[in-house]
Amino acid sequence: MEEILDRAQKAAEKAEVFQVLSHRTPVHFEANRLKQIQTKETVGTALRLVKNGRLGFAQVGGMVNAGELIDMALETSSFGTEVNFEFPAGQSYRQTEIYDPAVEKVTIGEMIELGQKLVDAVASSTPGIQCEATVSRSITTCRIANTQGGHAYYTKSSYSISVEGVLVKNGDLLFVGDSRSSCRPIIDHRLVTEEVLKQLENARRNAAITSGVVPVIFTPMGVAGALLSPLISAFNGKTVFDGASPLKDKKGAKVFDEGFSLTDDPTIPYQPGSAPFDDEGVATRSSVLIGKGVVNQFYYDLRTAALAGTVSTGNGNRNGGLPSPSPHALVIDSGQVSQQDMINDIKQGLVIEQLMGAEQGNILNGDFSGNVLLGYKIENGEIAGRVKDTMVFGNIYQLLSKLEALGNDSRWIAGYARTPSIYLPAISVSAKSG
Repeated sequence: MEEILDRAQKAAEKAEVFQVLSHRTPVHFEANRLKQIQTKETVGTALRLVKNGRLGFAQVGGMVNAGELIDMALETSSFGTEVNFEFPAGQSYRQTEIYDPAVEKVTIGEMIELGQKLVDAVASSTPGIQCEATVSRSITTCRIANTQGGHAYYTKSSYSISVEGVLVKNGDLLFVGDSRSSCRPIIDHRLVTEEVLKQLENARRNAAITSGVVPVIFTPMGVAGALLSPLISAFNGKTVFDGASPLKDKKGAKVFDEGFSLTDDPTIPYQPGSAPFDDEGVATRSSVLIGKGVVNQFYYDLRTAALAGTVSTGNGNRNGGLPSPSPHALVIDSGQVSQQDMINDIKQGLVIEQLMGAEQGNILNGDFSGNVLLGYKIENGEIAGRVKDTMVFGNIYQLLSKLEALGNDSRWIAGYARTPSIYLPAISVSAKSG
């Protein structure tokens, strides 16, 4: 990195080198059996430089030839965008606990054993179900340096487990599944399998629901899959600056239910979304996006912040290319009501675990719609069975402006969103059965 930066500084006005080294070992089960064990080592290096006031960019995987990387970046700078921001100088970073050496000590044998337990627990409960499971560990080191004096690095450990099941019965397909992720080893398969067994129990019989407007409970997995995408788009500083966000003029306004708060918090210990700095070397921080229903702030990277006349919030994430605004770890404040009490309160409604195609609506406008891939009918305060051939649709700004209740069952979904169940009083439902 130092050689690349030194040579790039001689060829351009400013430069930045970003490098990620990753060592990952996934153990994968398919059709209820061990399928594959791999160890993957990857390295990626990206260079941004400023030549004649314009941005050049190049990235490569594997071994790096400094001269070739610089030449590629210089070539792109001739038609790159004008640079309106400064690379960050040396900063002090919050100590964020994201590395546990115990992850590296977990043996492949222990990972195989855990994966087999995931499969066995689900397969033994339901004859004929076909399971896929993955147990994965990784160690990632991120380094960044620039010609303004900025230099930083961190090492993050990650451990994840997941199991998915497919049951084919009389032409009917049932999909169930769950996962957990952490920066620490996960040794108890029951964190995942108990949730999947609950899904299977609720789905053992089918139930018809009538089209109309009904109350709906989104489980934590349902919230993450259906309701967060429009909010992620709306609070993106680039979307706001472009005038495409419906919240562009709403800062300081009460748009959501006063019980609804949303924070992007990359400072939480041992969560995969946490980090001391973003992919531009800007210190991360906890950012309250929605506070008690009020639009509080948006999230920015360096370039978008400069366009908007503000400062980066430490949300510059590369996602395989140039940095762009992206959240780290979204947290919806929990409530006081149990999911069972929510169910008890409903005469006829739905519990939604998974939607298929939820992002097909007008996301920027807050609209969503999707087929219920896994959901259950509520009848007289009880789960009556799984619904099929059912769609739900609505606008999240209307739905989240009045909540019936927030659950006390908050949990992390994929390590990047923590949310409780959300009980919404009225959503439009379209069912094939009528």
